[in-house]
Amino acid sequence: MNLEETIKSLLRTVPNFPKEGVMFKDITPLLSNPGAVKKTVEAITAHFSDKNIQALAAVEARGFIFGSLIAQELNIPFIPVRKAGKLPYKKFIETYSLEYGDASIEMHEDAIEKGTRVLLHDDLLATGGTATAAGHLVQRLGGVVAGYSFIINLSFLPGEKLLREKFNTEPHYVVKF
Repeated sequence: MNLEETIKSLLRTVPNFPKEGVMFKDITPLLSNPGAVKKTVEAITAHFSDKNIQALAAVEARGFIFGSLIAQELNIPFIPVRKAGKLPYKKFIETYSLEYGDASIEMHEDAIEKGTRVLLHDDLLATGGTATAAGHLVQRLGGVVAGYSFIINLSFLPGEKLLREKFNTEPHYVVKF
């Protein structure tokens, strides 16, 4: 079984979460398999190892899990992108629309030095709202969006196309639905 098949076999689909009609892809079962986690991190870091990435920003909460492992493997700083109201220091906030409502994320104002090439990571790409908001935060802080990484891409939704158009980058993912 290849890595994509392995990961797909370890994902759990939860119907009608967080709202009616959404088929939530739960990575929790994947996390219980250390070998699959390690191979997932290796696949992502191999893809970005020659892209001159200088920092990794990951979106709360599931993005943190793999994001910190990827940053450690690439030996670059980890930058948390948190839900509004969670960061204790001066911050920038970006509000955006999700497929099931509005949300806001924030990043410390001193998280990125001007010109830093930042890889953005989250567990799943759907409509691209969260990823776009995170990219805007990186840019507002003077950073460069150097790439996007995801465990899962829901390719039937517009996220991949949106990121290509807005940030002129090809999102990388391990599993595609």
